[in-house]
Parts: sequence; C-alpha cells; structure tokens
Amino acid sequence: MWVNVVIPVKNGARFIAEAVASALGQAHVKRVIVVDDGSTDGSAEIAAGIADQRVTLIQGDGRGVSAARNLGFAEVERQMPAEGREYSWVIFLDADDRLVPGATDRLLEDVPADCVAVYGDYDRIDAGGRRIGRRSLLRRRRKPSGEILRDLLAGNFIVNGGVMLIRHAQFLRAGGFDETLRYCEDWHLFCRLAAQGPIAWRARTKVLEYRVHHNSAMMSGGVNFNHYRAAVGRIFTDPMITGKVGDADLVRLRRKAEQHLRTYLACQAVRARAYGRAVKETTKAIALLPSRTPRTLARALGALAGL
Repeated sequence: MWVNVVIPVKNGARFIAEAVASALGQAHVKRVIVVDDGSTDGSAEIAAGIADQRVTLIQGDGRGVSAARNLGFAEVERQMPAEGREYSWVIFLDADDRLVPGATDRLLEDVPADCVAVYGDYDRIDAGGRRIGRRSLLRRRRKPSGEILRDLLAGNFIVNGGVMLIRHAQFLRAGGFDETLRYCEDWHLFCRLAAQGPIAWRARTKVLEYRVHHNSAMMSGGVNFNHYRAAVGRIFTDPMITGKVGDADLVRLRRKAEQHLRTYLACQAVRARAYGRAVKETTKAIALLPSRTPRTLARALGALAGL
C-alpha cells in the first residue's frame, strides 16, 4: 500500500508543521505534498524547512482550496511510477488538522478489494491542540458503509475529507474536486466516489483531530445557507450521481439534504455561541421537514452538550 497526503495551506503557519508531522508519522506514507496557495505568513517557509525527503512543497496560484488539492494530486501523479498506482491511496488533510497516530494502519486493515474509499471518525481539538467536546459519547453510533450514495445525498455525514482514504484510480475517475465550488466541494466529491462503488466505514475508529478555532469560516459566522446553494445544485444535476438514482428519489433526497445543511448550520452556530442564529436555522430546518423535528432538536441540543 502507498499513501499520499495532500495538504493545501494558505496562511496556516501556526499549524502547518503539526499537520505535516502527523502525516509523516503514518504507516505507508510515501509522499506529503504541501500546496501553498498564496500564504503571506511564512507557511511556505515552514513547510520548506521540514527535513524529510518525502515532503514536497509546490506553489498554488491562489484559486482556492479545490484547485490546490487538485494541483497536489497532480504532483502525486508526476512523482509516482506507473506500477504504483494500483496500490496507491490519497488523503486530503487540511493544514490546521492532524491525523492521529496509526490512522492509516487502521483504515487500511483488511480493506475490501472492491471499495472505492474508506473512512473513519474524528475528534475536535482547539487551537492549542486540546480535545474539546464530548464526541466520545457517540462511539456507539453507526454510520453508513458499503453502497452509501443515497445516504450521502441526504446529507454529508462524513463531514471532513481528512477522515477518508481514496483509491488513486477512483479519485482520477471522479475528476477531482470541482474548482467552481467554494463550499461543500468535498461532499460533491464524496457523492461522485460513492456513485462508483462501495465506501467502507471503520466503526469506532478515530483517525483525525479536527481543529476548531475562531479563524475558521464556520466559527466566524460568515457562512450561511446561500453559500451552499451552488453545491446542492451541482450535486443534484451531476450525471455521474443522478444516473444512479431515480427522479422521485432525487426530489426527496434533495429536500433531506437541504434540511441537513440547515441543521448543520444551527449546530455550528450553537458551538460558536451564536444562539440567535442557531434558533433561526433550527426553525428553518424544521419547516423544511416537520417530520424530522425530534431529530433536528436532538442534534441542536447535542451540539449544546458538546457532541
């Protein structure tokens, strides 16, 4: 098995060294590609100073995270011998997150031969790297595994691409990240991958520490439902995706997806202690699907409890 880690960074000097170190500490990692997308805070210099021949720093062109990820994958392709592609996997790690020790080993253990990708779970950490919240209380929760396209269309339960290893060939077939999407580009990719075949879930396996800090877009309150509209439209008109699902199901699943996004916004507002915004988003989520009111309220209250 070969694992390649792509880390896009823009003004992430505070965290980039930790992210790279967490990747280099994983089993099977052959290369770590850091894509600097126009940093002005010394991020590139920090990455360039890491003394490990597996690390490559390349310069992006300031077109955003999707373009940076695709550029990083292109560098993986450039460096990889043709015979290695059959055994190659890629993971896209954000520059402010970090992989937990043993993450790739646990994801790849007895991985099914037919699976397109495999994913685990995450914990939240603060800017200082301390674990926050009570996600450990969710350890018995089950997530979809196998043919998960319909589940994904109803809402992005994977949340963060740093929990997922993707087969090299299937990422190529999916066409990479849609560079026209600024938000939910990972959800779109997950759906295109799921349209190709099974995606395996590793139960009770934490592989990522997802950093929550006030510089992130979600915590700053700068993101609202309008930011997601382009991705929803793209996902529910993408032939690779829609060709696997009937028209009636698509209408039903799109409504669920919009409700899921509203609920997610409500939960993030709770975590940011923006309670007025949380109430508004919860109300809108309930209006979309009143039958899911108990579940919607349970998620919002769970966010309040640190889940």
